[in-house]
Amino acid sequence: MPSRSRRPLRTPTATVALLLAAAVSGCTGEGVPTGTPGAHGLRDPLFPKLGNGGYDVAHYALDLDYTPATNRLKGTATITAKATQELSAFNLDLAGLTVDSATVEGEQAAARQAGTELTLRPKRDLRKGETFTAVVRYSGSPQEVKDVDKAREGWLRPKDKKLSVAVGQPAGSMAWFPGNNHPADKATYDIKITVPQGQTAISNGELKTPPRTANGRTTFDWQMREPMASYLAMVTIGDFKIWESKANAEFEADGKTPKRTVPVYAAAEESVDASSLELRKQIPELMDWAVTYFGPYPFDSIGSVVTRGRGDVGYALEAQTKPVYAGVTDGEGASLDEAQLHEIAHQWFGNSVSPKGWTDMWLNEGFATYAEWLWEEDELEGGNTAQQSFEEAFAADANWEFPPASPPGPKYVSESPVYYGGAMVLHKIRQAVGDDTFFEILEEWPAAYRGKNASTADFTAFVEKKTGADLSAVWDVWLYGGERPATPNA
Repeated sequence: MPSRSRRPLRTPTATVALLLAAAVSGCTGEGVPTGTPGAHGLRDPLFPKLGNGGYDVAHYALDLDYTPATNRLKGTATITAKATQELSAFNLDLAGLTVDSATVEGEQAAARQAGTELTLRPKRDLRKGETFTAVVRYSGSPQEVKDVDKAREGWLRPKDKKLSVAVGQPAGSMAWFPGNNHPADKATYDIKITVPQGQTAISNGELKTPPRTANGRTTFDWQMREPMASYLAMVTIGDFKIWESKANAEFEADGKTPKRTVPVYAAAEESVDASSLELRKQIPELMDWAVTYFGPYPFDSIGSVVTRGRGDVGYALEAQTKPVYAGVTDGEGASLDEAQLHEIAHQWFGNSVSPKGWTDMWLNEGFATYAEWLWEEDELEGGNTAQQSFEEAFAADANWEFPPASPPGPKYVSESPVYYGGAMVLHKIRQAVGDDTFFEILEEWPAAYRGKNASTADFTAFVEKKTGADLSAVWDVWLYGGERPATPNA
């Protein structure tokens, strides 16, 4: 926040000086500083230091050159943004890398790094509503970012150094590019990655052009045309095998005739290619099911990246268009089998409709978990019905440690109440409004907020407007209440 300063006395001499300054600047006011610095940190209740104020990013163009053997990264980030206030300086989140130079609107900008904050001060103040371009050139050895829940994120490399994985939930993207690192500021992306010949570099979206090789290095040029939260950006670099296909992304009104298809780009490290191939081939089948329930797929491609799991991520993450799955080490691909439907559902719930703040994560995880319940009810012979899954979740003590919409601290943002408590909220809505209306909500909610951010309050207002029902008992007991009712019928 801007610091307070003493206001000068308005003496006649000071008044004349101000008038002369305005005249010298052509009476535009450009010569007189009027802006204030943007906030460093958006004061999110769970992660107050993440993100920055004073501007809104529209697009990131990232040009990365990486050498795995030395873990050396050279990057150029071209950031197109709009000032949301009169802006004298603004911050970007960047960890562990050194800024070599920076410009704003083509002119050199002062750059100062302190911890994970990069402050840029342009030569002139930016006007409120002005669209501007900042270019940051940086270099160094990208590193892991330590998360409060001890999950690994940032730039990760197994001990054998044959793989690099960059993942960002909640904070890790600042390990490899400077940005406004909060889900409230979504943007489109171009991510160009140059690596040694023989390596494959994978990121979100689609390849703009076929990979091209020159002087022993290969460049992969990826594009994410739909807005994306920074924590969903990812890069993987290694020896990968690719399986490609097509998946249905939308059906005609009859619900059976394909209206639109998207490419499937499913990659796996060579050592787990065979063990994960049949599971990756399930993506079109899972997409058919998901589109039927959730409506048109919101992106231009779908896929996955499967790593061997030793010393890298250790979990599945819903990276936009290409979820990352780690831990396929037993020759059967068990972790991918359990996670794939969940992460595909996230493409609607969490990726297309993203949380306004980290306390809204139950909207991501509750919907994705409920998608698993519906899939089991529909597709698995002898599997639970959604009601049975609800009753099992109700009986588990871990799901009642705190209300789904009120994690008590940052380390709880991925705990059981966010997942299973959130799914229980959705099941109580289903019971209250009936199946027909509930399944309309499953389609209409992601359509209404496609490419945008939504809060818990947005969701409850949407549901009550859609249904015309008073659902305060559901919100009070299941969403915010925290204490387990005497029976699941409460």
